[in-house]
This record gives sequence, C-alpha cells and structure tokens, in this order.
Amino acid sequence: MSLTRTEVKNLLLKYEIHPKKSLGQNFVVEPNTIRQIIKLADLDPADFVIEVGSGLGSLTLALLESCEHVTAVEVDDVLVKILKEVTGEQIENKLRIIHADVMTLDLKQVLEERSNHWNLVANLPYNIAVPMICDFLEKAPLISKMTVMVQREVAERMIAKVGDKAYGLPSVKIEYFAEAKIIADIPPTVFIPKPRVESSIVQIVRRDNPIISEDYEILFSLIKSAFRHRRKMLRSSLKGILSTDDFTATEIDPTKRAENLTLKEWELLTKQIVSRGHK
Repeated sequence: MSLTRTEVKNLLLKYEIHPKKSLGQNFVVEPNTIRQIIKLADLDPADFVIEVGSGLGSLTLALLESCEHVTAVEVDDVLVKILKEVTGEQIENKLRIIHADVMTLDLKQVLEERSNHWNLVANLPYNIAVPMICDFLEKAPLISKMTVMVQREVAERMIAKVGDKAYGLPSVKIEYFAEAKIIADIPPTVFIPKPRVESSIVQIVRRDNPIISEDYEILFSLIKSAFRHRRKMLRSSLKGILSTDDFTATEIDPTKRAENLTLKEWELLTKQIVSRGHK
C-alpha cells in the first residue's frame, strides 16, 4: 500500500503545502519506487524500522505492511498532521509518530524504548542526509542496517574510497563503522517537486566491529584536522600534531594529502600520537 501520484497531489492541494527547500522536501509519488525501496530493504516481518522525514506517509504505509513496528520522525507540523490522517487508526505498538528534529532527538532513548535491533529505511531530507548518517553510526549502534534514498552526489560521498573525487571525512567515518554501496539509481521524475539531480538508494550495513581499533576520538580528531585543509600536504595540514619522525616511523609520505590515506594509514598515525600519551 502506498500513495499514488494523484493522491499526493490532492494532499498537497488540500493542505496548501509548498515543499520547503530549507527542509530538503521532495515527496515520492510513484508507488513502484516505494515498492522498490521496500524490496531492497529486505525487511523481516519481525523487524523494527525507524523512518526519518516521513513526509506524506507513502513509504510509511508500505513499511507498516512489511515489518513489526515503525517509528516515524517528522519535523514539519503540517506533515505530522497529514501523516496521522494517512496512516489512520494504527495499533499503538505498530506505529509511533515523533514530531521532532531528528538531529536534536535523544535517539538512543527513543530506540531503546521499543527494541534493541533496528533498521533505518527512509527517503532522507537532502539537507541532513550526510551528518545524520554519520551521527547515527556514531551514536545509535542499535541501528544495524540503513537503506536510504539520497541525492546521487551524496550517495557517491557515502561510498567513496581513497582516490575517488568524492572521498572525504564522511566517507572515512562511514567506512570505519560500516560497509556502504549504491544499490539502485532513481530518476527525478518520481518526486514532487522534481529535483534537478538524480537520486540513489544506498545501503549501509554496520560492521560487527569497527574496521580499526585505535582510539576513536584521537583518530577522528586527526582525520578532521587533515580534511580541514584537504588541499594541503599532510606535513602542512598536520603541522604541530605530527612530526617528521612520525611520518618516518609509519613510512607514510608526508607529501600526501588527506584524501590519499586509507583507514589503516590513519590508524598508524594515530598510534604515534597514542604512544606519546597525548590523550
């Protein structure tokens, strides 16, 4: 079950909704796309799912048919009202609607109240996709798998590897916690309003353990410092943090840039800092 293009248009007219660019609002109007997301999410009937940016409820309706429970988080007042109308009388334990900004929500508490194992399935608001995914990986270990639709450019940043043009701090953080891949591309025509860019569905599966074991805070403080000046060589961007001896000891070329280092190389540099007791 999902909303058709006509039903979406009627809801937008009825409530005089003008999608907010500031909230990254693009509503899916093709039931086939919703069915594709559900299929790719590969949900079990016993699964608990969190959906962020539920919008008009198209995906929410399909999720309710596919899993045990859905927690839908939506920040827009009017959309929360519509979501309640569209989903109708749901069993209390089947659907929980939270009217909040997910970036300020105590997500750990929200999740723990219902289950210790979650999936994230969402058509993510474009403006928060990257920081939200990184935040969830860092602070919400109860979410083991994420199947999200985002702008193609954002998707490329999420899955980028060393040497890729899109490789950056988010790419490193996602790789640290999980394995990510693009599993489908979505045309602009399935949305209202129609975005100017292609979208992609990305699946992110959390690792049982992070890919490396060094001190997380020191590791990402180091990586963040390097990417803050990503066009500079490491000997310049990390001046005052790492010495020539550190680069020599790790056999890492100090003329490289942040985008050229693997997580394993960042681990070696972090070990140099830890060994000196700088915590």
